[in-house]
Amino acid sequence: MKSIYIALLMGFSLVATAQNKIVGTVSDKDNKALPNVIVSIPEIHKETITDVDGNYVLSNLPNGTFKLSFSFVGYATKLISVTISEKEVVQNMTLEDNIIHMDEVIVSTAFNKLQSQNVMKVEHESVKSLQQKGAATLVEGLAKIPGVSQVSTGTSIGKPVIRGLSGNRVLVYSQGVRLENQQFGEEHGLGLNDAGVESVEVIKGPASLLYGSDALGGVLYFNPEKFANPKEFKADFSQRVFSNTLGSNTSLGLKSSTENWKFLVRGSFNTHADYQIPDGDRVTNTRFNETDLKTGIGYSNSKFSSVFRYNFNKLDLGIPENGIGKQSTSHSTIYPKQAVDNHILSLHNNFYFKNSKLDADLGYIFNDRSEFEDSNAASLHMKLRTFNYDLKYYLPKFGKLETIVGVQGMHQTNTNSGEELLIPDAATNDFGVFGTVNYEFGKNVLQAGLRFDNRQVSSEAHGIPGNEGYFEAVDKSFDSFNASLGYKMHLADDFTLRLNIASGFRAPNLAELTSNGVHEGSNRYEIGNSALDNEQNLQTDLNLEYKSSHFELFANGFYNHINNYIFISPNGNVIDGNNVYDYVQANAKLYGGETGIHFHPHPVDWLHYTSSFETVIGKKDNGSNLPLIPANKWNNTFKGEFEVKNWWKEGFATLNIESTFAQNNNSEFETRTNDYTLLNLGLGGKITFRKTTFNFNLNANNLFDKTYVSHLSRLKTDGIPNIGRNIVLGINFMI
Repeated sequence: MKSIYIALLMGFSLVATAQNKIVGTVSDKDNKALPNVIVSIPEIHKETITDVDGNYVLSNLPNGTFKLSFSFVGYATKLISVTISEKEVVQNMTLEDNIIHMDEVIVSTAFNKLQSQNVMKVEHESVKSLQQKGAATLVEGLAKIPGVSQVSTGTSIGKPVIRGLSGNRVLVYSQGVRLENQQFGEEHGLGLNDAGVESVEVIKGPASLLYGSDALGGVLYFNPEKFANPKEFKADFSQRVFSNTLGSNTSLGLKSSTENWKFLVRGSFNTHADYQIPDGDRVTNTRFNETDLKTGIGYSNSKFSSVFRYNFNKLDLGIPENGIGKQSTSHSTIYPKQAVDNHILSLHNNFYFKNSKLDADLGYIFNDRSEFEDSNAASLHMKLRTFNYDLKYYLPKFGKLETIVGVQGMHQTNTNSGEELLIPDAATNDFGVFGTVNYEFGKNVLQAGLRFDNRQVSSEAHGIPGNEGYFEAVDKSFDSFNASLGYKMHLADDFTLRLNIASGFRAPNLAELTSNGVHEGSNRYEIGNSALDNEQNLQTDLNLEYKSSHFELFANGFYNHINNYIFISPNGNVIDGNNVYDYVQANAKLYGGETGIHFHPHPVDWLHYTSSFETVIGKKDNGSNLPLIPANKWNNTFKGEFEVKNWWKEGFATLNIESTFAQNNNSEFETRTNDYTLLNLGLGGKITFRKTTFNFNLNANNLFDKTYVSHLSRLKTDGIPNIGRNIVLGINFMI
């Protein structure tokens, strides 16, 4: 496949036409040249930086109208439309001071707007900033974002939760394609490593209009790292160590680009021993090892651009079963354990026409998951193969009206080869078609869309009727129409309102339709229901933002009503000592929100104070509580920025106080959880020693070694606390 792909690219290179380019100078309001400003056209993956005189050049550009972005720390990001119809376009830019935040271009919502211009409120966070908070894994870092939590099994397995919804209700995108990795299982993590990931965008609310089934609760959109700028070669090495788990995370990356070709490769290895709780004991078999490889090749000319990426992730995960058992600092997993190989191949293509554009994304994911009970023979072995396609056509812009129409689909097969079956052999086919428009008038923006989806699920019968492990054959078709409507307006110069109303849906997964046996991860006998209907929801979101040069305030509120919410409920029977649970449906509602401030006092320009509070309540229509609803959380951070002569640049020191409230709104098969407060410290910056420059960060998480239990910890039922004090040191060198 790769040789065919390269041959195609070489064929396109032979028909490359004359080169267009944009040139210009970037300066501040005093007409002082600004070096190192990032100048980019996100739609076509073009980027450069200004030189010492503030000059920049973007070459090899297609004809058409594109969004040109100028971003630099300490200045307001500018995003303007530029029409390229001649060989050279001159575009100078003046940036204005904005020391409180840097605006980002949002990729996950299709129109590639700055967050300040976007109709939908989307949280954007760089992976670098999450690592600076001392997160050991990618999902642990995501849980630092207001409105996002994680269902955790120790430190190795984490599943994201967005406003109380998790599992198949949260869709994950990596490399531009939807990730499929048996995510229905409580003990099945994402299988993504933060190495080679640039940033994450979080859509908190139904995004079925853009992404189809499984985006009912929201979307996590991981942006891969960028290629090097033209005619550059870059190499970097990073190392992080973790005191609590005696862990290590090592990463090495190489990338280079010409005017037309781009290459990158990154390898990383992550290894941890059992995590330690505050009394000094280690939680047996929470150790894990992870190997990750990411590589990419890109080509572009004035008519066409293409990027091929490949990610291989290999996980060796211990499954904690006996709680506090034999103490060990070994990194080698023991039984029971999981072995997961995950392959993601993606091909992103842009075709440029005179006044329009076609995006064609193709993806292939192969998830090979094995579970070993007490020998090298896999008791559970599932192979999930998924092919995705996503075609979007950007129609010619008509005044202030932008329009996108698209077709998306998926073909997926699951096969079993182990002694046990968790879900049967099956095939799933998705097809969706949608259209969305964005209209700007003055400082107001209106966005609307409509979509139709069909999902077909067919599974094979297995086993003997009436016995454990029997799966009846299922042949089901699920249809859904969904719509969204969003409005953004300025109530005042610095005061913005966003109001969004959207519907979403989720087709029941194979476990919910077909289960018949003991789910070892949950210690219960689960019985599926082939008569389940779509989950269908309607959510209203209100976002208010106030931003000035020294103060930010935001308040997000939501109300989410879900028809046919799927959950498991005990039926009172016991099979082989396990309580029996049925998959059933009922209407449900979730409501709550997030609020926060960011204060940057003048004239104490080096000091930042941020505070956020988040809450969500989830109930069935009969008044009983939904499971896996995170506790209320109040987060406060003091951050100081500084420089020490010429050897310590971009320095920062942070004090974080994370207060989690008691969760008394537990479902019938959960226990209540007490409140707790954690204190976290951070220190870092860019150090120059002689001719060597490197970035470092030092964190002390749970500084006072507090004993606590998270409400969403899967080890809570055994009374096992979460991780104790953890000192994290990270260093990154540009080679």
